[in-house]
Amino acid sequence: MAFPVRLPVVPTIVLAQLFGTSLWFSANSAADDLLRAWALAPGDIGRLTNAVQLGFILGTLGFSLSGLADRFPASRIFAVCAVLGAGANAAFALLANGLDAGIGLRFLVGLSLAGVYPLGMKLVVSWVPERAGAALAQLVGMLTLGTALPHGVRLLGGGWPWQGVILVSSGLALVAAGMIFALGDGPHLKRRHDAPPLRLGAVLMAFANPRFRASALGYFGHMWELYAFWTLVPMLVVATGLDRSLGPVSGLAFAVIGVGALGCLVGGQWSQRVGSPRVAAAALAGSALSCAVFPLLTGAPPVLVFTLLLFWGATVVADSPHFSALSARACPPEIVGSALAFQNAIGFGITLVSIHWGTRLVPDWGPAIAWFLLPGPLFGLLALAPLWRPSPTPA
Repeated sequence: MAFPVRLPVVPTIVLAQLFGTSLWFSANSAADDLLRAWALAPGDIGRLTNAVQLGFILGTLGFSLSGLADRFPASRIFAVCAVLGAGANAAFALLANGLDAGIGLRFLVGLSLAGVYPLGMKLVVSWVPERAGAALAQLVGMLTLGTALPHGVRLLGGGWPWQGVILVSSGLALVAAGMIFALGDGPHLKRRHDAPPLRLGAVLMAFANPRFRASALGYFGHMWELYAFWTLVPMLVVATGLDRSLGPVSGLAFAVIGVGALGCLVGGQWSQRVGSPRVAAAALAGSALSCAVFPLLTGAPPVLVFTLLLFWGATVVADSPHFSALSARACPPEIVGSALAFQNAIGFGITLVSIHWGTRLVPDWGPAIAWFLLPGPLFGLLALAPLWRPSPTPA
């Protein structure tokens, strides 16, 4: 079907990403209500989050190993998956009555998001490959805002039942599906006539490329920290007493997670001058510093603690789009979608461990849980070193 007016490409994709990925943490925005209504422990919120992560992992593995991410138009996969995710999210709000049912429906949300996040990245590269780093920074910025959005909706709708907050995300995901369906795929990344046939598991060969390997390993270290941090933010706010001195948990969590969008945008602009590897390295160093220092601020003025949380929130995700851009550049065009999906699958598999243990340990560790996250950015910085260190000049 042809549309008489072509939508603005990058704004359409990034706005759809914002709306679609609001499904990801919609249940976390209702954590306090769920703890009371379903008689849950804090670790059970981690189980609900990990159900989304597991669904996403299995979905991305399916898309990547089967080659489906490169066999069908990315815009169609995105639209269908956003609709399915909206339905599963709405069912969680309206039909789930306990943890077991909730885990199953959150798993379906994650399975659907496997066709939203990595396919959104592929859409960006298919439209504007020449400025993929900056455009992907906008895309991940919207993922970050999408993650924070349910907390913002919760803040604005303070009197709403928790089901209403979650249903807002379903409505936004349906809008995202319509936007991307109308936009369609870009002219780049079209499969060459002489390209070899797509084979099951062919994406594994991408790791033979040292540049892809360095980017992917850096991403894996980054993922140890990122989603565990986002899950723990409300708990860190409470553990440090910021909710008693600076405002409600939902507002502070929205600010700390949402400021990552600004970090992504600043990093995207900076990458046009210094390149994606150095921006990613700087962000990893910044978040590692935050992990190391945060537990030392126990008893410090609340404004200082919150300022460090904001810095941490800005740096923890600013590197993410650049791993995607670097990995996409290192791959043959015909497997970009599969490679990004496979990289996502492994990265999100790592988050299962850090979220599970982070939410279990935080009641005993308190702010010191930041040290549990510290090995991730340190490993990422070391793995990425072949791409960001200056090459030795020949004698």
